[in-house]
Amino acid sequence: MAPPGASPPPRKAAITRTPSYVQFTPRRAMASFENLVALANHQERLREARKIVWRQRGEPAAELEDLWECMEHAGRGGLRAATIAFALRACVNLVLAGIRMGRVPKYMRLSLIRHAIFGKDSFRFAAMLGSFVSIYKATLNALPILLPINQSASPPSPFEDDDEDIEVPPTPFEVPLSVRQPRLSLSAQAHQMWVRKKTRRWHAMLAGALAGGLAVMFEKRSRRVVIAQQLFVRGLQGSYNAFTSKHGFHLPNGEVLVFCLCCAQIVYAFFSRPETLPRSYTTWLATASGAPTSAIDMVRDLNRTGTFDVQHLDRILKREDLIPANQAAILARKALATSLPPDFGPPYAPCAAVHPWIESCMHVPLPRFFTVFKWAFPIYGALHFVPMMLFKRHAFFKSPSHMLGRASWATIRSSAFLAAFIAIYQTWFCSKHYIYRLLTSQSLVKVPRRVLDIFASKYSYALGGFLGALSLFVEEKRRRGELAMYVLPKGLESAWLTARGKGWVFHTGHFGEMLLTAVGMSMVMSIYQNDPQHLSGLVRRILYQFIGPN
Repeated sequence: MAPPGASPPPRKAAITRTPSYVQFTPRRAMASFENLVALANHQERLREARKIVWRQRGEPAAELEDLWECMEHAGRGGLRAATIAFALRACVNLVLAGIRMGRVPKYMRLSLIRHAIFGKDSFRFAAMLGSFVSIYKATLNALPILLPINQSASPPSPFEDDDEDIEVPPTPFEVPLSVRQPRLSLSAQAHQMWVRKKTRRWHAMLAGALAGGLAVMFEKRSRRVVIAQQLFVRGLQGSYNAFTSKHGFHLPNGEVLVFCLCCAQIVYAFFSRPETLPRSYTTWLATASGAPTSAIDMVRDLNRTGTFDVQHLDRILKREDLIPANQAAILARKALATSLPPDFGPPYAPCAAVHPWIESCMHVPLPRFFTVFKWAFPIYGALHFVPMMLFKRHAFFKSPSHMLGRASWATIRSSAFLAAFIAIYQTWFCSKHYIYRLLTSQSLVKVPRRVLDIFASKYSYALGGFLGALSLFVEEKRRRGELAMYVLPKGLESAWLTARGKGWVFHTGHFGEMLLTAVGMSMVMSIYQNDPQHLSGLVRRILYQFIGPN
C-alpha cells in the first residue's frame, strides 16, 4: 500500500502506431453497392432508350432560334418517325405472314418472312411517315423565324405568371358552368404554351397541308384513297368539335344523323351505283342482307334501265329452298317479261325473289334479325374482347368478371345493332312494295307520281337505309361517333363518284388523293396545334408520339 501523499504511478501511453494489417470493407457490402450503381445506370439507359420509342407525356416544346436548328430538329424527328413506322409495318406484316405460314410451302417460308420485313410496303410506310414528320416540323418551326410575330400584339399566355398582380385562381365550383374550360393533359398544355409563344393557326394549316400532300405520294395509289379519306373525316370531326365548342352550338345526336345520311347514300349506291363502292364492301353488304345475289342484280337492273335479265329469275327458280307459292309468283313475272312485247311489271323486284323460302313478308324480319345476330356475334366479340385483353390487362386481372361482363354486354349490343339495321330495312323493303301496289290498285283518289316514287323509285332504297340506320341508338353512345366516322368516308366517296358521273363535280385526275390528304391534314394539324382536346383521343395520342409539341 502506497504511503499517504505519494503521487500515483504514471500510466503507459496508448499505442498510436498504425496496425500492420490492412482494413477492408466487407466484400458483400461492396458488391451490393456496385450492384445498386449498375442497376441505377441500367435504369437510366432504359429510360433514355424508352424516350426514343415512346414519348413521355408533357414533353416541353423545343426552342429553336435559327433555320439550321429547325432542319436538325426536323431531321431527327423524321428519322425517329421513319424507324418506328418501319418497325410497326414490319411487325404487322410478320403477323399476317404467320397467319399464312401454314398454307405456304416450306421452301418459300423464308422468302415470305424476308419479304414481310424488308418488302416495299415497310419502306413505303416508313418513307411516308418520316417525310411527313420532317416536312411538318421544318415548315412549322421555320415560319415563326422567317415571319416573326409581333410579341406586343400576341395574346397573353395563361401559363405566364404576373408578379405584380397575383390572384388565387377560383375553384371549379366558383366558375360558372358556361365559362368553364376543359382540363387539358400535359401534352395539350405543352402544345398551347408553345403555340401562344411562337406560331399562328395558319402556320399549322400550311405545314400540315404541305407535309400531308407530299408524304402520301410514297404509298400505293390504292392505299392513298383510304388514307386520304380517313384523314379528311378526322379533320372534319375535329373542326366540327372546335366550331361547336367556340360558338356554343350543339346538334343533339349529330353522330346518328351523320350515320343515317351516310347509310342512305351507301344503300342507294349498293342498289343503283355499286361501282362507286369498294368491291369488298358490296360483298359484305350482300352477305349481311341475306337476299339471293340474283335478286340484288335484278333490283339493280330495274333501277338503271327499268328492265331485267330473265336469267336472274331462272337462277332463283333453281333454288332448293323455293316454296311453291313463291315459285308461282316468279313464273308469272317471268311470263310477262318474255311475252311480246315484253312487260317487266312494276319497277321493283318481287318479294318472292328476295325471300324465296318464305311466302309472307311479315315472317321475314324477325328470323332475319336472329340470323344476322348469330352471324355478327363472333365478329363483334373479337372486336370487344381482343382489345380488352391487349390494352386493359391490368383492369381485366383485377376484376375479370366485371370486364368480361362489360365486353359481353357490348358484344350483344353491337350484334343487336347490326341485326336491327337489317330487320328494319327488310321491313321497309317489303312494306314499300305493298303500299305501292295498294296505291296503284285503288281508283278513288289519284295519287301524284311524286308520292308513288317515294315507294318505288331508286331513291326509296336510300330512305330505307336512313330508317335502318336509326338502329344506331341500340349501340353504346361512345361508339356511335366511331361508327359514324367509319361509314363517312364510304358515303362521301360514293356521293362524289355519283356526282362526278352526273357531271356535277370536276375530275381530280391523278392528284385527287394528294389534294384530299392536304385538305384533311391542314384541318387535323390546325386543331392539333391549337385545340388538341377537340380531336379524338386515338388521333391525338398517335400524333403526339410521332410529332410531339412541335
